[in-house]
Amino acid sequence: MNPTLTLGRIAGIRIGINWSWLIVFALIVWTLGASVFPAQDPHLASRTYAAMAIVAAFLFFTSLLLHELGHALQARREGVEIEGITLWLFGGVATFRGRFPSAGAELRIALAGPAVSAALGGLFVAIAVALHHPAAVDGVAAWLGYINLLLLVFNMLPALPLDGGRVFRALVWRARGSFAAATRVATRVSRAISFGMISLGLLALVFAGAWSGAWLAFLGWFLLQASAMEARSMQLREALQGLRVRDLMVREPAIVDADATLSQFMDEIAFTHRYTTYPVVEAGRPVGLLPFASVARVPRSAWDGTVVRSCMLPREAIPVVHEDAELVDALDEINANRVNRALVIDDGRLEGLLSITDIVRLVSWRTAGRDWEEPS
Repeated sequence: MNPTLTLGRIAGIRIGINWSWLIVFALIVWTLGASVFPAQDPHLASRTYAAMAIVAAFLFFTSLLLHELGHALQARREGVEIEGITLWLFGGVATFRGRFPSAGAELRIALAGPAVSAALGGLFVAIAVALHHPAAVDGVAAWLGYINLLLLVFNMLPALPLDGGRVFRALVWRARGSFAAATRVATRVSRAISFGMISLGLLALVFAGAWSGAWLAFLGWFLLQASAMEARSMQLREALQGLRVRDLMVREPAIVDADATLSQFMDEIAFTHRYTTYPVVEAGRPVGLLPFASVARVPRSAWDGTVVRSCMLPREAIPVVHEDAELVDALDEINANRVNRALVIDDGRLEGLLSITDIVRLVSWRTAGRDWEEPS
């Protein structure tokens, strides 16, 4: 999940929001202010309900953020690299890079978030019932306690990618000793739960006229799609098992000098070597990538006065891998970037170029049981 806006960092972890977050935030504020709080605490002023709704929605998403921080901080302790946390339509998601080192590590990471939610739910309930506050404060605290505990229960369903699904997979992984086998079992269970939610939701909508049934069916559909993505990711990792970057990288790719003009590039390189991207070097050292699309955006009349350096993507913005790295790890590096390429570098020297297109082609050939051609 890519953030639309980065808010900052907490404990070094990037925090962002996706545009879809605005939709659910507005929906929660409207629902709380128009119906939930007026029914819960009658006879308060309309502006009080509005203020309660805004505060409750803000604290609700703060709770989701703390939940994801629980996952992220535990992942850091387990040695798993964290890309960041993004708030979006379905709450929040902490994105990790690479694989879980063990079943125990995935289990502890999966349980860290629900532990935070349980603590928050208990805290808000205690505030609502143990102390005497104005009705507005009690109302907000009671709703926050209820919603945190409700989401905790839902989140512990054994369906991927929910925390309960990851706990279930970790337990199966520990029992069977295979992450791939555990993912297949967890995916089948997730599909069964998803279809059950869709069926119950549609029945409630059609026969009882309950619009909450539509929401339940939609959640089931989301879980079905997400678990299918988990299965495809596992299939991809299995297809790349045992392969290293050197097995797939393009050696001696067509390169271009950083100080060459675009006219020189077109006449001397692009005319005979037609690719979408070219490594850029300076004094024999890789300094970036030149997408052909960047050249195409420059008017033909300006090619003589424009150098490659001004159009290239700098090395800092490009994934860099070693030829001995496992291919599945290199894929994680590429997926974390929008370039879809990685420079293969050893001791500062350019050894080759790795393209996500070649990886996808390899996966499709391997999953179809066909041999694959080594790129030249």
